[in-house]
Amino acid sequence: MRTLCASTLIGEFFVIGFAGLVAMKNPDLSMATVWTVCGIAMVLSVLLCGMITRPGGVQLGWALQLGLIASGFVVPTMFILGVVFAGLWWASVHYGRKVDEAKARFARQETAAAAPGPEAG
Repeated sequence: MRTLCASTLIGEFFVIGFAGLVAMKNPDLSMATVWTVCGIAMVLSVLLCGMITRPGGVQLGWALQLGLIASGFVVPTMFILGVVFAGLWWASVHYGRKVDEAKARFARQETAAAAPGPEAG
């Protein structure tokens, strides 16, 4: 799960940065405001890469997805990109857990096969 979720979060890092560049063109927003909000979101996306397997990591990821969708009120294209990344986030969590379960099952099977059985004698 960690690899899939981290890939999604790194993609979001770049999208947030580009959205900040677009938001700078809005005359109602100061550059400091844009980059404070974008900077916090970008740092959060990178930090979440290491927190995915910890308690609350997935929930923080969902909070980031909601923030990304809400940023569409400033940069309208972000409504679409936010929904796309929320879908990717769901897929990363859902299929990542399935992959983790399959890996654990495979490891148990290998361990059971490698364990010495009763000796025929």
